[in-house]
Amino acid sequence: MTINEKALQMHEQWNGKLEIHSKSPVKSREDLSIAYTPGVAEPCKAIAQDKDSAYRYTMKANTVAVVSDGSAVLGLGNIGPHAAMPVMEGKAVLFKEFGGVNAVPICLDTQDTEEIPVFHDDQHGTAIVVLAGIINALKVVGKRKEDCRVVVNGAGSAGVAITKLLLTYGFPNILMCDKAGILSRTTEGLNWMQQKMTEVTNPAGETGTLADALRGADIFVGVSAPDIVTAEMVRAMNHDAILFAMANPVPEIMPDVARAAGARVVGTGRSDFPNQVNNVVAFPGIFKGALEGRATQITEEMKLAAAEAIASLVPEDELSEDNIMPEAFNPKVAELVAEAVKSHIR
Repeated sequence: MTINEKALQMHEQWNGKLEIHSKSPVKSREDLSIAYTPGVAEPCKAIAQDKDSAYRYTMKANTVAVVSDGSAVLGLGNIGPHAAMPVMEGKAVLFKEFGGVNAVPICLDTQDTEEIPVFHDDQHGTAIVVLAGIINALKVVGKRKEDCRVVVNGAGSAGVAITKLLLTYGFPNILMCDKAGILSRTTEGLNWMQQKMTEVTNPAGETGTLADALRGADIFVGVSAPDIVTAEMVRAMNHDAILFAMANPVPEIMPDVARAAGARVVGTGRSDFPNQVNNVVAFPGIFKGALEGRATQITEEMKLAAAEAIASLVPEDELSEDNIMPEAFNPKVAELVAEAVKSHIR
């Protein structure tokens, strides 16, 4: 066998010369709390105060990107970005083997953002897990989506994505709020996306504060700021209220306060409280399915399928106020989500 034949054989066997290894164990809830939320907020805050500390707390000190557009690859010339990847992987191997430097190969076929499919995890991933949690929470409290008044507080990318997915799923009455209060068609200072969302939310044209929005609400979803929901606001909600207070590391209202005020199901983004609404149960399986199915985009149908798959991982006879989300460590999560995504690839 010639060296060229052996090289082709080995590249097929390797299926790529690189893979990611995690330094941080994630085998328990404590591990997850340290590596991700809420513990990860501490190095983030330290870096925000002193950006040079990123060299101490992250991989920045020892990581480079190896980038090519495929126009001048070794002696092969302009062979394109797909064909350039084996070389970029090879360079990354050399960085690691000979210099101990982590390198990430990046080959792009375009500079047109419309041609680059992007999945924003804290946007679309969060929307998927929120919907999964609400699907199960509704079973616990015995309510129907058609009858629920939903308040989404936080009108940024995550809040918009959550609202869009809840609308797609069939919630007819959703109010979006931000620091100025309820978003309506008469609200001033909205960006183009927020303005667009006022056309499909707030069907009665309500105005007022977050407290006004929560009066008579069944579901609250917060992707906003800490400690902005009071016990009085929760008491003004409908009976058996569902609250997902996901500001991190300090939620919009602490779970014990919300429960004492009458909330039935309370979730947060933290792994040290029950009902963690965490996108870690979504994005690994979504990308696994998208890659295996060679999807070129993540569609609304795929998101809905992923949410329903995640929700199904908690058996109905095990659903309770404190158990509406599957554990991130459930080995079935990624595979089931991947299969759901693949089944909806066009």
